[in-house]
Amino acid sequence: MPVSSAARALEVLLAWSMLLQTLEYLRIRQALTVQGLWAWPVQRADIPPGPVQKLLDVLFSDSAMHWHLVLRLPVLLVLAWQGSSLALAVFLFASHVLMLIRWRGAFNGGSDFMTLVALTGLLLASLVALGGDAYLAWRAGLWYICLQSITSYFMSGWVKLMQSEWRSGQAMTIFLNAAIYGPLPPNSVLRKPWLARLGAWAFIGWECAAPLALLHPLAALVFCAIALLFHFLVFWFFGLNRFFWAWMVTFPAILACSAQRVFW
Repeated sequence: MPVSSAARALEVLLAWSMLLQTLEYLRIRQALTVQGLWAWPVQRADIPPGPVQKLLDVLFSDSAMHWHLVLRLPVLLVLAWQGSSLALAVFLFASHVLMLIRWRGAFNGGSDFMTLVALTGLLLASLVALGGDAYLAWRAGLWYICLQSITSYFMSGWVKLMQSEWRSGQAMTIFLNAAIYGPLPPNSVLRKPWLARLGAWAFIGWECAAPLALLHPLAALVFCAIALLFHFLVFWFFGLNRFFWAWMVTFPAILACSAQRVFW
């Protein structure tokens, strides 16, 4: 995938992913008000008294939070329609960091981290572009996102490889029993030990082989296709819709970097 096409695909996917996140935040906004379940006056006790606490009091007030989220919507539409700029990248990066602070680090775990990775790559590309070389700028941003994404897959596989529950397949059954549809039926084929072990080792092998995706565009395409299926299954069984889109944002970077052949 050419760098220019990858950059444009990443902008559109990132805009879509963050648009869904913003709509989710708006839907649960009442839970973030002073009377809500996640009221800021409770969380502010984590912040030492001083200028930072006073600034966050303003930024996390009910009205400021509402307009902050509303403002994200047109900004994300601009990102999808016209592409990024330094001002846009700075705003979205700061906005996402603020939401991470509001949720004590993360609202939805790894998907928030991967969104931060994509925004960091976008910000990096915008900063390097100030030097006048847009192609080099996007190469820097795409490589940052690509390496972070590939590393996340590899580390996930390595952790599974080190755990006996995954090597035996037990972890597969344990996780599926905790899925949103409830425990597996007693006669479910997914309870069969040999199938659980096969599935576990398939995930371990695929994740540990993630760095090989950078050796050839076809390898990257196959890797991303499997990743797409993997994240869809995670969404289907566990309802983690943010994971599906947050990692898909990184696929254009993986495809573009695999085509650059910088390792030989």
